Formats: sequence, C-alpha cells, structure tokens
Amino acid sequence: MHRQNVKRIKTISHKVMTMKNTNNAKYHRNGGKYKTGKSEFVSNSGNKHLPEITPPDDIIYGKNSVMEALTGEREINKILISKTNHSDNKMEDIKELAKAKGIIFQFVGKEKFSQYEGLNHQGVIAQVAPIEYMELEDFIEKHRDSNTSSLVVLDGVEDVHNIGAIIRTCVCAGIDGILIPSRRNGQITSVVEKTSAGAVNHIDIIKVNSLSTAIQTLKDNNWWVIVTDAKSNQNYYDVDYTDMNFAVVMGGEHSGVSQTLMKMSDFQVKIPMLKNFNSLNVSNAMSIIVYESVRQKLTKGGEK
Repeated sequence: MHRQNVKRIKTISHKVMTMKNTNNAKYHRNGGKYKTGKSEFVSNSGNKHLPEITPPDDIIYGKNSVMEALTGEREINKILISKTNHSDNKMEDIKELAKAKGIIFQFVGKEKFSQYEGLNHQGVIAQVAPIEYMELEDFIEKHRDSNTSSLVVLDGVEDVHNIGAIIRTCVCAGIDGILIPSRRNGQITSVVEKTSAGAVNHIDIIKVNSLSTAIQTLKDNNWWVIVTDAKSNQNYYDVDYTDMNFAVVMGGEHSGVSQTLMKMSDFQVKIPMLKNFNSLNVSNAMSIIVYESVRQKLTKGGEK
C-alpha cells in the first residue's frame, strides 16, 4: 500500500476512535439510549425495541459500522451508497478510506436498498466476504519452487452459484487457487460459501483490481496461461498440464474470455462438441479441463 494511503487511513482511523468515544458518552448521558434521528432504541437492559430484523450474514450496514469495518480487518467486496443519501463528513470519510484501500463503492438507486427495508442502514451497506483473500504476490511466492501449481481465473463469471460450483470442483481436483477480479464478476459471498459446501475455506482465493495486470504478473513469474475459446484448433486434452504452472481462464456465461486476455494467453483450447449445440455451463466446462489435468498427473504418477 502506498505511504500516502497509509497516512490517510491512520488519519481517518483517529477520527473514528474520537467518534466512538463521543457516542459512548452520549449513550451514558441518555440512560442507555442511542438517539438516531426520528427513532431510538434501547440497550438490552431497556424496554423499547425496534422490530427484530435479522440482517444477512454478508452485509454490514450503517455509517459507523461500515467505517469500523473499513478501519478493521474485514474483507469488503463492495460498498453500496444510496444515490438519495445526503453526503456528510462521515460519508466522505467512508468514500475516502474505501479509495485508499482499493475497495469499490457504488452509488445505487433506492430499489437496491428495498431488500434491506427495516434496517437502519443510513444509506450505506458494505458487502463483506466470508473468507480472507490472499494477495497475488503472496500466492506466487508460496508456489515459487513449484512447476506443477495450478490456478483458475474467472473473467466475468457473475452467477454466484456457478462460482460456488467452480470452487467446489477446484478443491476436489487439487487446484491451488482461484483468482477473481473486483469488478464485473461475482464476488465471494455467503451464497458462494454455501454453494461450494464450504470449499471456499480450503483453497486460496485471490482478488485483483486488474485481470490483465494479474495475468502479466503470472507470466512474468513462470506461469503459463490457458484460455478457453470455442474457435480454437487445439483441444483441451492436447495440452500437457504436468510440467508447468498453469492458469486456466474461464470466461463469463455470455461474453466469454475478453479479447485482452485472449491475446495474452499461451494456449487457446476448446472442448469439442459432437453436435451443433454449444451450451456447456461455465462450471461444467471448467470441470472438464481441470480433471484432464488430474488425469494426466495420475497417469504420469505426478499427483501431489
């Protein structure tokens, strides 16, 4: 992280601690009551209550809570800010700190917040991940001495159920990591965790801001890049997966692999279709390719 960003984070963190102390003082002065605009709620020892609402496990809501998450160690996928929300110093601090930490924040219409009706979200919600992401540099260093490591890269895969299925298969097939972009791709959520049957906790997951930069970094560190392309002349089983570190790039459900990554690839492969009906689900297609690498390793006695 840049030195300037670290300084900005420390400054905002100090403001958060001051805000917490002020709120605690107000809490005690009001006899255990927090006042929040038109409504108020009482601590567990009081008698008044808001209607009990159970928020989803993968969100943090409200300005103070989101700021706490930003200054702490929570993995945040994205921050949603209501377009109708009036900006104030607290909201400006949230945006500034999100920028400093490379976290996306998005201004959305009120329909996005309708599912959270009843929560005192104050126009800001942080979508958090159930896992801790790994830095790409740390992943590369972890496999520095290997020539049989493997990675699956998702390029525009938005369906969280597909992502969960992909992660589950990767763990079973011994793939070492999953790499996802922070934009235009589904993120790791509680739904992904459930769909993967908990497999998200058994594999390294890397999130990057730029896929093209990440791919180039991999190539510069002795990784070979394989992309799927239905127009390729090479079948997926023509590649020898046993003597190289490889990253398989799987494209989105509708758009496929981007042209930028296609041009950066070392291999372009296809899964042959015996009928003119190209409709393999991305998780199914990925399973076919990674289990070919498993077959080759087992056949040559090179399994890990």
